[in-house]
Order: sequence, then C-alpha cells, then structure tokens
Amino acid sequence: MGGCVSVDIPCDQVVSQTYRCLFGDGNHIHMMKPNLEALDTATRELRERRVDLSRRVSLEEDKGLERLAKVEGWLSRAESIDSEVSDLLREEPTETKRLCLFGYCSKNCISSCKYGKKVSKKLEEVKELLSKGVFEELAEKRPASKVVKKDIQTTIGLDSMVGKAWDSIMKPEGRTLGIYGMGGVGKTTLLTHINNKLDKEVNGFDVVIWVVVSKDLQYKVIQDQILRRLRADQELEKETEEKKASFIDNILRRKKFILLLDDLWSAVDLNKIGVPRPTQENGSKIVFTTRSKKVCRDMEADDELKMDCLSTNEAWELFQNVVGEAPLKKDPEILTLAEKISKKCHGLPLALNVIGKAMSCKEDVHEWRHANDVLKSSSREFPGMEENILSVLKFSYDGLEDEKVKSCFLYCSLFPEDYEIKKEELIEYWINEGFINGKRDEDGSNNKGHVIIGSLVRAHLLMESETTVKMHDVLREMALWIGSTSGKEEEKQCVKSGVKLSCIPDDINWSVSRRISLMSNQIEKISCCPKCPNLSTLFLRDNDLKGIPGKFFQFMPSLIVLDLSRNRSLRDLPEEICSLTSLKYLNLSYTRISSLSVGLKGLSKLISLDLEFTKLISIDGIGTSLPNLQVLKLYRSRQYIDARSIEELQLLKHLKILTGNVTDASILESIQGVEGLVRCVQRLRIINISAKDLTLNMVALGGLRELEIINSKISEIKIDWKCKGKEDLPSPYFKHLFSIVIQDLEGPKELSWLLFAPNLKHLEVIRSPSLEEIINKEKGMNISNVHPPDMTVPFPKLESLTLRGLPELERISSSPQALPSLKDIAHCPKLSLESFQDTNSKKTTVGEQSSSSVSAAVQLRQLRISEIKIDWKCKGKEDLPSPYFKHLFSIVIQDLEGPKELSWLLFAPNLKHLEVIRSPSLEEIINKEKGMNISNVHPPDMTVPFPKLESLTLRGLPELERISSSPQALPSLKDIAHCPKLSLESFQDTN
Repeated sequence: MGGCVSVDIPCDQVVSQTYRCLFGDGNHIHMMKPNLEALDTATRELRERRVDLSRRVSLEEDKGLERLAKVEGWLSRAESIDSEVSDLLREEPTETKRLCLFGYCSKNCISSCKYGKKVSKKLEEVKELLSKGVFEELAEKRPASKVVKKDIQTTIGLDSMVGKAWDSIMKPEGRTLGIYGMGGVGKTTLLTHINNKLDKEVNGFDVVIWVVVSKDLQYKVIQDQILRRLRADQELEKETEEKKASFIDNILRRKKFILLLDDLWSAVDLNKIGVPRPTQENGSKIVFTTRSKKVCRDMEADDELKMDCLSTNEAWELFQNVVGEAPLKKDPEILTLAEKISKKCHGLPLALNVIGKAMSCKEDVHEWRHANDVLKSSSREFPGMEENILSVLKFSYDGLEDEKVKSCFLYCSLFPEDYEIKKEELIEYWINEGFINGKRDEDGSNNKGHVIIGSLVRAHLLMESETTVKMHDVLREMALWIGSTSGKEEEKQCVKSGVKLSCIPDDINWSVSRRISLMSNQIEKISCCPKCPNLSTLFLRDNDLKGIPGKFFQFMPSLIVLDLSRNRSLRDLPEEICSLTSLKYLNLSYTRISSLSVGLKGLSKLISLDLEFTKLISIDGIGTSLPNLQVLKLYRSRQYIDARSIEELQLLKHLKILTGNVTDASILESIQGVEGLVRCVQRLRIINISAKDLTLNMVALGGLRELEIINSKISEIKIDWKCKGKEDLPSPYFKHLFSIVIQDLEGPKELSWLLFAPNLKHLEVIRSPSLEEIINKEKGMNISNVHPPDMTVPFPKLESLTLRGLPELERISSSPQALPSLKDIAHCPKLSLESFQDTNSKKTTVGEQSSSSVSAAVQLRQLRISEIKIDWKCKGKEDLPSPYFKHLFSIVIQDLEGPKELSWLLFAPNLKHLEVIRSPSLEEIINKEKGMNISNVHPPDMTVPFPKLESLTLRGLPELERISSSPQALPSLKDIAHCPKLSLESFQDTN
C-alpha cells in the first residue's frame, strides 16, 4: 500500500510566491526566453559592427592616421561585452530547464529571477552600445614629434659655441639668431647640436622645424619642408604658394615653434613662406646659418654669432683625431709634418676632415713630405674662399689616383646643390662617358664604379648613403671652380642646375664646353641651335619641356650622354635626334613618350635606354634598330612583356640589364625559359596575375634585385632551380635580391619562399588578407625539395620590414625570429611580440609586459619597455653571460605604474642613456640589496654600477627621493633634468 505524506504550507506563502512569479520579480522569469533571443540577435549585430568598424579603422591607419580614443574605447567595450554575453549564454540551458507553467514560473525562482535580471540588463547594455557605435570620424593625423634628432660626428672646440647659441635662444627677448661664417667652418654642425639639445633640454617649444634653404632660394621648397614636418605635405601638394603660406601661418600661430634655417644665401621673406614673426609674447624663435653677415642684418637678427675657424691647438687636436694614432706614431718626422699640414688648413673643420681622412692611410714618411710640398706650392695668401680654402681642398682632389677618377668626381658637380645622386645612375653616366671600362659582370653590375665611389667617399669628397651619394656644398664649389677655371680646356664644364631658369641662357659657351648641366630648372622651350663639337654630356632633366625642335640636335656630333628624364610634359622627340650619331646613353624616364620614333631608332650606337615610368606601349623594332643596347629599362611603363616583345628582346644580343612588367604567369614562365634574356632581369613587376601557382626559378632569375607582386590572386608561389645547362644548385640562391614588395596579394597563408633571398634588405607586405605568417620554416625546407640557406638567421641583412593591412597575421615565423639588422616595423598591431624574441634590432618596441632573458638579449641595442624581469637561463646556455646586457646602452621607461624601484638596471653596466618618465610610485632607482637578489643572479661591480652613464633624465616622478639607497657616484654623468625633489645626497662624491 502506498504511503501518504502531509506537508503544511501556509496559504499566504503560496499566494505570495505565485504573485511574484506572475507580476513582480517573475517578470524577469517569464521574459527570460524572449530576452535571451533578443540578446543573441543584438550581440550578433554588435559583433558584425565591431568587425566592420575594425576593418575601416585599419584602412585609416594604413594611411598613417591614428584611431580616435572614443573609437578605440567603443571597440574595446564591444569586445568586452561580447565576452560577457558569451559567459551569460553558457548558463542558458540550465536556467531554461527550471522554467515551468509555460515560462511564467520557475522551480528555483530566486536563481531564475537573478539570471533573468542579468539577461535584461545585458540586453540594455548591448542596445545602448549599438546606439553609440556610429562615428563620423574614425581617425586623425598622428601628432608630429617635437624634434627630429640628427646624426652628428665628433667635434672639437664647439662646446662654447653651443653654449653661446643656447643662451641666446633661451633669453626671453631673443627672437632671431643669425650664425654666420665661411663655408665649411661648422655652421650646420652647430645647428645640429642645437637641434639635438632641444630634444634633451626642457624648453617649452611645441615643435622644432629644420629647413635646408641652399643657394637657389625657392619658397615652394621651404614651404614643402615645413609642411612635411607638420605632416600636411600630401594634402597641400598641389596648392599654390599663397594657400600653403596661409595654412602654415594658421598652424604656427597656435604653436610655440623654433625654426632652424640652414644655409641662407640671402634674406627670406617669412610672410611669403607663411611663418609668423617671433615675438616675446608668442615665445617662438628663428635660428639660421649663413656665410654672409649681411644676411644677418637683412634678416633683422636680434643676435649675431660669428663662427671662426678653430684655433691652432683645436685644429691640431681635430686633425690628430681624424688621422688616427697609427700613422702619427710610425715616424717622429710624420708627427712634425702632420702639424705643419694641419696649420695649412687654416683651422677650417671641413679641410681638416678632408685632408686628415686622405692622410689617415699613409704611413710612409715620403708620402707625408710630398703632401706638405704640394700644399706649400698650391696655397695662396688671400682672405677669400678660393685662395685659402679651395686650394687646400683641391689637395684631396689632386691626390686622387688618376685622371679618370678626377673626372668622375667633377662629374658629380653637374647636379644641383644638396642633390642625392643615385649610385647606379652615376655609374651608368661614367661608363658611357668612358671614365671607366664599360665591361659589366655577369649580373650586369660594374664593380669598378663602386670602387671609385668608395675611394671618393674615403677621400671625404663625397658623402654616402646606402643607394646615393652627395657633395658637400663647399666641395661642390671647389669642383665647379676646377671644372670652369682650373681644369683642362677639354674638360670645361658649364653648370646652371637648380637655379630657376625659364629658358636656356645666352651666355653658355657651347663651342668649348664638354659637359653642360641645365637640370632642375623651369625651362619650357628651346629656341637655340647651338654648335657644340666637343659636347659629350647634356643634362636637361627635371624641366618643363613640352617639345624639342629638331635643329637643336643638328650640331652635336660628340654627344654621348643625353638626359631628358622628368620632363613630364614631353610627349615626343624630333626625327633629327638621329643626328646624334655618337649617343650611347638616353634617359626618357618620367616623360609622356608613348612610342619609339623613327629618329630614335636610328641611334645605332645607343647602349643604355631608360623608358621607366613612361607611356610607352610598344617596343616593336627595337631589336633590329638598336642592336648594341646593353641596358633597357621598361619598369612601370605601359609596355607589358608579351610573346611579341620577347621575340624583340631576344634580338638584343648584348643586353645585360632589363627591367619590366609582366601580367601573365605563362609569359613569366616563357621569359624564364629564355636563358640569354632572363638573366638580365634586375627589376620585375608582376601585376594583375590570377593563377593557381607561380614559379620563380632561382637560376633563371639569378640577377634579380627588386621584385614586386601587385594586385594578384596566386594560391602558392613556388621556387625552382632546375635550368637548362645547369645541374648544380645555385648558391646563395637569389643572392642579388634586396627588395621585395607584395601588395594586394590574395591566396597564400605564408611566404616561406622568401627564405631564398638571404640578402634581403627591404620587405613590404601590404593588404594580403589570408596571410597568417611570413615564414613557416618547415614548409620552407620542403619547397621543391630545395633546402633554403642557414635557417638560424634567415634574414641577416634585413633593415626595414613593413607590414600593413594583414588582418590574419599572427607571427613572423613559426618559431621566434631573429632579425639582426632590423631598423623599422610599422603597422603590425596584432603581431605577437614572441616573433622577435632574441632579436638584435636597432629599434625594438615592446608592449606593456615583457620578460627578457639576459643571455638571449646580449646584443640588444635599444629597448623601450614598461616592465621587465631578469633571467639568464636559456636553451643551450648553461653559463651565466658576462657582462650581462653588455651592448645595452639606452633605456627609456615611460608611464610605468607599480614598481617602487628599478634595481634590475644594474644588469646593464654599459648604460649611457637612461630616461624615466611618469612612474608615479617610483621611490628610488636602485636598491642595491634588492638588486643582489634578483632571480638569484648577482649583478656586476656594485661600487660603480653605472660607470659609463652620460645622461640621466627623470621627469614626472612625484615620489622619487633618491637615485640609490646609498650615495651614488656617476662618473660620466652629463645631464640631469626635471628632478626637483631629488636629494642632492644622491650625488655625494660624484665626478
């Protein structure tokens, strides 16, 4: 028989519970299911809007803009609330099972009611966030840095001048400072010191603007430099000078600025530029350098600072530093002769550097005697530039190894002042002029040309960057002086480049000139018919020519080099160009030339033809008309290599260098099959290709230097090395390939084939939506069964890496990647920092938290961090490294919250620069007791923990009381700024 249980429940409790379920808190219960459905729908909409907004923001950031704080806040909140909703929905099955009475009641009213309230509240939050997620503007321009620091060489005797200039700038009544002195005396160097000091010292300026003015005063060039510094150059590129001036004035009136104008030859009209005049009220300043005291007066300078040459003792000290110890210790007589030679430089720093550099490799006393004799006979007693300076500088020119090298140097003066001359372009001129042997190596290069550039750089006659050279303006003056007055009659040069000519001047002596440069002017038309039997080089590049009359070329029988590039309105050439029977080099790049004229095809001796960035659509007939071509450049022209053009190119039996464009994968394959043609390819642009895969042959494309893959859909890029007549694997693969640009490439998830370019210096990957990693080493090892080079450092020479618009990119490589020459990483916000573990980068930015291993980071040069832990254990390393972070010389810590001390700094014994800014809880820099116990690793000698420290900057540290828990000696300390509460006892016994 069944039992019966009786339970007494008060009637009022039943009624109360039922009432709450139906009308009170139970409203949250019976609305639970509808609210859950609404929450799921709203969250999906929020998620979609967040993805769309993130994509739009990324596109704005690709343009160099910075996302707005309110947009970043909305995206962050949207991501956070999405996660909260996900957590809430995980409880849904449990809570819905408790519902009864058709959802109007619950088996556990308290639990269901609480859950229902959460759902209802979260739904309101999602709806509110959706309503706020509409933005008219997503991003704005990034603020320009206050100062752009400049590299500077070691100087002698300049400290007092820097102090005088600084005092003049900082005094309230000073508005304009003029620094004047002869060419080469060090005015630009002094201005550079001021520029860099403005970065270190507190001064209250909002922005420091550096402008190079030069001899040919061009207001547009000055405006463009200012706009570039203010990051407004692109939007105003095509505006008039008046509109640019108005814009500059509007910006600078709201700022306290300091304008540094280098190399004024005449007064500049500030109103015409748009620069507001400095006043004591606005606190702005102008500092300029000039060779003329008159310019100081014309500029109404409040202070004038004359830069004199160095004293005899200072000059001798500088000369010894430049020459070096080895030659001077070789023989006592050399030391005596060196002192005499330094005196002949008249204390001019430029002359001391140039001649000192020339003598630095000479250890034979006879060479020093000869040098002294030459300077004695050449020096002239006159207070002007030509007699006392140019004749001294000419010594370095006279010491060049042979006449052809001298001609190469003088050739550099054909370019405008401060012009960056491309090395490869310069060598091409030299080859065609006959200064150096035209024989090219197998890859099309000319090593002799680079040897000459190296000798001119070492002689301090040229300044060198990676791809360009430049002449100091005083040395250029010297070269022009030699070329126009002191040179041989047959070497006469006429240079009127960059002087704003609107027509060809009448005073050119065409009949005797060997080389004439009229480049970088505004010449629109030519009306003369010159007779120039000796002319071998004519530069008309970078003008406004729309056409050239046929008569102009009729009497130039010896012309070898003709440069018409960057005449952007030039559409065709006269048929009479065929009169240039000796022409070997013709540059038509950046013109509107669209076809090869009959006259041009008559230039049978032509060796080099540059048609890059032209409108050229066909090279029909080039193979038979120009059989001697060795260099043909078609990159970014409208001539895309096809089957017909391949036939034409095969007729050029002497071709060594080819640049071009390919739009078809099968054509690329055909090119790689033509042995005599493909090895000439140095610059290749692959564009608009759609293919399952693309094969690059390492042997066939062995001479490739620059590669672009643009706007293409390629699932996989394959590497091959088999080539007709070649059985051995080439080494080191694509050895000349130094630049790769990949843009708008759809398909691949990795780019492991890049491992086969071990000498890569520049890599740019932009908008490749499916890319997840750059290098997958496992895949790289298996590409076409070809083993890539040393995997430990796959990019040992990489200098710049640009990654933009890569939404799926998570890492550089499947294992932590070393990039020992890395200089720059941009636009990779989602990239894991682990990709750069153990990197020897020259500039590394680390996120909010980072743990670094001592042994793994011993080659680190600069580090910007928020938090760091010290460890020394590393895979394969059992011994404690010494001396720890031995290469670490600069540390910047900014906006770091939490720590009361930074004792881990003891592990950087070679530290030179330390900057700690806005760390509110910091009480001391070093606590020696804590330092001794960090991770059980004992730091170096505690008696002088920072023996090499040169600058210490402390700012925004309200709790900082001392440098160390005991008085601290800092023997190399030069600078302390912004530490008003710091106890002087911290520096007891300091040197």
